[in-house]
Amino acid sequence: MVKSLEIDSPKPSRKLWMAAIKLPMYSVAIIPIATGTAVAYRNTGAINWSIFLTFLFSAVLILIWENLCNDVFDSETGIDVNKAHSVVNLTGKKNLIFAIANICLLLGISGVLAISWIQQDLVVVGTIAICCFLGYVYQGPPFRLGYQGWGEVLCFFAFGPLGVSAAYYSQTKSWSVGSISAAIIVGIITSLILFCSHFNQVADDLAAGKKSPVVRLGTRRSAQLLPWLCAVVYAITFTAIALNFFPIWTAIILISLPTAWKLCTFIGENHDRAELLLNCRFIAVSLHFIVGSCLGISLIF
Repeated sequence: MVKSLEIDSPKPSRKLWMAAIKLPMYSVAIIPIATGTAVAYRNTGAINWSIFLTFLFSAVLILIWENLCNDVFDSETGIDVNKAHSVVNLTGKKNLIFAIANICLLLGISGVLAISWIQQDLVVVGTIAICCFLGYVYQGPPFRLGYQGWGEVLCFFAFGPLGVSAAYYSQTKSWSVGSISAAIIVGIITSLILFCSHFNQVADDLAAGKKSPVVRLGTRRSAQLLPWLCAVVYAITFTAIALNFFPIWTAIILISLPTAWKLCTFIGENHDRAELLLNCRFIAVSLHFIVGSCLGISLIF
């Protein structure tokens, strides 16, 4: 009787859907576009708002495509068998989810194509096409490079150097060292989210043959690596300030230190306790949002 009531209760279902939708994760799409545009504003003093908003909306749609496709592809390998908040597991309609994902991709690419048409330049759409390719080979057959431990590397390039630089180019039709510095920072903090998401699913990854970095290194060494990765972000930031690629105001990134400390200490103390680490990725999302926001705001103001 109790079990039946739990299943029929709408509360768990709402919680599962909120976990499946992962609204906070969409800062991953917003931050690269906002950062690239902020660097462009620092260099040119102007923003083309129609291009910026089109790019922002397109990036969100493309990320929806990637997230839904990952659920579809993971359902085929069985790695998500214990993942209650998988969209495929919640609906039981893998083909429908895949169709919705591809519609989002088409709409997102259409927006980027519109930007390239306005500019009469294929650089932006070509760069985003490469990002989409990296997003596909991460989990999509026959590549599934994420299962070989390459997910963080793909994530770094797609959301960092490629994503930020594409946003910068959409505003200026040029490249800059400053945009590359910002792109590296965004790439690292985005990859951190994916890296942290592996700690609570080591058992499922091992069962499915997925050799994530945390599986390869072990949870202890992976946790020990986290502070060094965070330190690199701050080191690049202050080097860029010293070289005048970023303004002195970018030092406000230091307000993210408590979040970085919380992430590193929490995972460090509980690296082998999967049941406690389910939401550690959201601490990483908070770090991503704070660092990205500080970077963009300082570049604009």
